[in-house]
Parts: sequence; structure tokens; C-alpha cells
Amino acid sequence: MSAENRGPAGQMILLNGASSSGKSSLARAVQAVIERPFWHISIDHLRDSGVLPSARIKSGEFAWRAMREPFFIGFETSLLAYLRAGNNLIVEHIMESEAWLHRLVGILAGQDVFFVGVHCDLAELERRELARGDRPIGDARRDFFQIHDYCLYDFEVDSRIEPEQNAAALIAAWEARGRPSAFERLTARREAGRCGSVASEP
Repeated sequence: MSAENRGPAGQMILLNGASSSGKSSLARAVQAVIERPFWHISIDHLRDSGVLPSARIKSGEFAWRAMREPFFIGFETSLLAYLRAGNNLIVEHIMESEAWLHRLVGILAGQDVFFVGVHCDLAELERRELARGDRPIGDARRDFFQIHDYCLYDFEVDSRIEPEQNAAALIAAWEARGRPSAFERLTARREAGRCGSVASEP
């Protein structure tokens, strides 16, 4: 299908929250009741599907450190392709650094992105992390103290509230959203920073 014959681009609801903050539960709750068909997609889905040579990474044959950044860039770039093809997405992600956020803002420039901050009390995060048993201990604490600091959101939730209640509030906010969106404001901030860097050069 040529670009000229494609329908409108899809829409994205992007969830940013610490490891074990409840992003998956919220995404499933939104997907179950939102009026349009939405994919639910995350890095965990890729990992759990077996796309990575996990056994050979674990054995040390392949260095995950060298593979990690291309893996995440590939994931993020694929989201743009899904949107351009007309798919609606609920995406879980963790903005590990401001540079990661700026990269994704650049990749998704011009797309309809509704950016949601998923918050959770630190003690509850660490309790969930320990109970899950499938996450490195300490990831939740690391994320808690950094991943929201450089973000601007369209909506925020406290994941100690039931997912279904948060989903209803999120969908209501998404349906009533205005402009500029958080990603549009982040794009302007990113561009202003780049212009400032150029202006400061000798």
C-alpha cells in the first residue's frame, strides 16, 4: 500500500513509570474499555516473545551492553511505523534519562501522543518488585528518583488506585485533551535547547 493510499495515522497513549509501577495493569484496563481498538505493546512483550538470544546473552557469549541501545532504538522507531500504518497504541516505556526522552520526542514528532505519568509510592514499588521476583532488586528505586523529573505530562495517575478507576479517568482526559500536547511542548523545549546550544558555540 502506498503512502498516498493509507488512512489516518494511529494514536498513542504512552505510559511512563518506574519498574513495577503498574503500567501493564493500567494498559490492560484501558485496552479493555476504550472505544477504539488499541494495541498494548512494551519492551517486555518483545523480551518474553523470545526475539532476543537471551540464553546466549545470559551465558556471556553476546554482550547485552553492546546490544541494549540498538534494541531500544529499534523498538522506539518501530512505534512510528505502527502509527503511520494506522494502528492505535498503548505503549509502556521507562524514560531512563532525559536523552532517552528527547530521542523519543524526536522520533514521534508530529504524531498524536498522549503522555501519561504513572506514579507509585516507593515502599509499594519495592514491595511489588520483591513479590514479582523477575526484576533486578533496585530497579524500582532507581527509576523512582529520576524518570519523572524531566517529563511533562498530559495526565498523571497514582497506581495505588485500582487500574479500572485510573483507566476511566485516563480515557476521559484523553477524550478531552487539548493542544499543545505534552509531546508538542517537549518538542518545543527540545528545539529551544538545540538552538541555545548552537547560539552558544564560538
